[in-house]
Amino acid sequence: MQPLLHHAASALGWRGIVVPDVAVLGHQVSAVVRVRADVHEWRSANGWPPQADPSWFRSWFEPTAHDQLPVPAVELVGVLVGESTVDRALQSCGTLMTLAPCSVVLPAPQGERSWPLMELDYYGIGVVAVDEAGTAELLVPPEDRSTEFGPSLFGRWLLEVLYDRVLKEVPANARVNS
Repeated sequence: MQPLLHHAASALGWRGIVVPDVAVLGHQVSAVVRVRADVHEWRSANGWPPQADPSWFRSWFEPTAHDQLPVPAVELVGVLVGESTVDRALQSCGTLMTLAPCSVVLPAPQGERSWPLMELDYYGIGVVAVDEAGTAELLVPPEDRSTEFGPSLFGRWLLEVLYDRVLKEVPANARVNS
């Protein structure tokens, strides 16, 4: 599935690192992120590793700890969701689209059983169909509705989780070109 995610990200024009199988709010999604090299270098030099531990996140709700939040070292470009029904796609993307553009990845071709794309388009959820050969077709472009909602501590913590995954799973030379 991971190569198909890369093809879907390319069809969307999302340049970055695909982080697969991220558990978010009870859903398994994939995220496309870009490493902010300058921030990563600063955090590394100053002893600010990723803070992905949920207990650290809970401490952010303490007013006295807000001046101790690390600067985000990754940017969330978009979220890719592989779902089998429109209802599940809407449910998966519902909260996530407040953080970044969200797109559903479907197997191609859709043929007679095509999805009701109008409903997904109405909510700003993108749709990409990818066949087994890796050919990706953008059926509905996603909208970036994150600006309507503004930043959240949950979104900020998710960036830490993604930063942690990138550092653990992506070779250093591959992070630079993201």
